[in-house]
Amino acid sequence: MTEILNGRVLANNIREKAAERIHKLPHPPGLAVLLVGEDPASHLYVGLKENAAKEVGIYIEKYELPAETSEKKIIEIIEELNARHDIHGILVQLPLPGQNVDKVIAAIDPKKDVDGFHGENRHLLLENKPMLVPPIALAIMRMLQASHTPLANKKAVIIGNSAIFAEPVIELMKEAGVEAQFLNRHATSIAAKTRAADIIVVAVGEAGFLQRDMVKAGAVVIDVGTNKKDGVVVGDAAPELIGHAGFLSKVPGGVGPLTVAYLLFNVIKAMEVQERG
Repeated sequence: MTEILNGRVLANNIREKAAERIHKLPHPPGLAVLLVGEDPASHLYVGLKENAAKEVGIYIEKYELPAETSEKKIIEIIEELNARHDIHGILVQLPLPGQNVDKVIAAIDPKKDVDGFHGENRHLLLENKPMLVPPIALAIMRMLQASHTPLANKKAVIIGNSAIFAEPVIELMKEAGVEAQFLNRHATSIAAKTRAADIIVVAVGEAGFLQRDMVKAGAVVIDVGTNKKDGVVVGDAAPELIGHAGFLSKVPGGVGPLTVAYLLFNVIKAMEVQERG
C-alpha cells in the first residue's frame, strides 16, 4: 500500500504561519521578482508565487522583461533592488532564456537571495551556518518528515540534471542522518543505485522516468518533476509506483506548493536578517 504525500495540506499550514508572522511586523516584507522571456511554465510559476505572496501580506513588485534583455540590464535592475530598503527579497525566475545564470545570481545581495542559490548562501549551508536555504530543499525535507520514516542511517539518491540543485538537499539530509548522493540522469548503472536506496528524489523533467523496477519495494519517493503528458500534469515517477513504493509525493500538489510556502518564509527571514544589520 502506497501512502500519497499531499504537499498542499502542509503548505497551507506554513502559509497560515507566515501570514501570522507578517501581521505582527511593523511593516510588510517586500519581494521583487524578475521574469525574463515568455516561457509559459515560468509565467505560471511566477503567478503562483505572486498570488501566495499577496495572500500572506508580502508587498511584491514584478519585472517582466523581454527574452533579449541583456545580462547588463538585468544586473542593473538587481543592483537597484539591492540598494532599496523596502525590497527584502529578490528572485530571478529560472531558467533564463540565454543569459548567464551564474552572473545574474551572483549580482543579488546574498541577504536578499530568497531562492538560496547565491554562492555565499550555498557556502554557509555547507558550513552548517545557513542564512537562506533553497525553498525546494526545505520542501523536500518537509515531505520526508511527513512520511514519518525514521531517517537516521537511511540511504538516499537524488536524480537530477544539476548537482547545484542536489547540493543543499544532500546537506540537509546529512544533518538528518541520511547518506545521500547525487546521480545525474545519464549516469551508468543508475537503476542498480536507485534500487539500493531507501529514499529517492527525482527531478529530471521527464514523465515516467522513474520506473517500478528502479525502486525498492517500500521506498520513499519524492517526485519533483512537473511535466505535461496528454494534456495532464504528471511527475517524473511512473504511475506503476503506486502500490510498490511506500510513500509517493503528489504531482501536482506535492513539492510545488511547499516550495512556494517556504519561499514566503525566506522573504520574512531575509527581512529579519537585513534589519538586524
